[in-house]
Amino acid sequence: MLRRLVTALVLTLLTSGSAVVLPAVGAAPAAAAAKQYSAPLSVAIGDLVGASEVRTGYSRTLFKHWTDADGDGCSTRNEVLIAEADDPVTVGSGCSLTGGRWFSYYDGVSWTDPSDVDIDHMVPLAEAWDSGASGWSSTTREAFANDLDDYRSLVGVTDNVNQSKSDQDPADWLPAQRVCRYVREWVAVKHRWRLSVDAAERSALSSVASGCSDTTITVTLAR
Repeated sequence: MLRRLVTALVLTLLTSGSAVVLPAVGAAPAAAAAKQYSAPLSVAIGDLVGASEVRTGYSRTLFKHWTDADGDGCSTRNEVLIAEADDPVTVGSGCSLTGGRWFSYYDGVSWTDPSDVDIDHMVPLAEAWDSGASGWSSTTREAFANDLDDYRSLVGVTDNVNQSKSDQDPADWLPAQRVCRYVREWVAVKHRWRLSVDAAERSALSSVASGCSDTTITVTLAR
């Protein structure tokens, strides 16, 4: 959860033009730099590797998700709900959640019942499979499906809106609101996990981005 907050702070400072200096955390500067990707949105879209999508062999069960990686009793789903709550959440026995309010930026609606909120994989699991995850190990697929280290990977949204998105990429589905944010976050996750895009997807991303500010996309590469 702390990493999600730090990521958000760094991105805010970067986009405001402020200098960011972070202490070393055990890795040599050159090694740390090699794990970063940063470019304006328009460039970042062009830098994504192009490839045709292949759905052969896909099953949702190949991505173990909603695990409890840190053993605190809260699944990845609840970790996201706790991190994204606009009002304080009380965490009870078995990680039961009370209180809280969640804003779905896809449709501009707030919810106070967590059952009304789905945790969306920004890049759906099937889309990830199509775009390169079919060649990953089960461990890497699990890490992707439970990625709490970048706040853009998983997002709480209105449940039926998430269901309408399903496994579609931006060539076939975009949210009703904040499409620029959505495209920035989609591109960031694709870069973070080094996933490819097909021609229609890249065209849709570029079309939306042409009407957005050319914000710098900065990610820590996961693989």
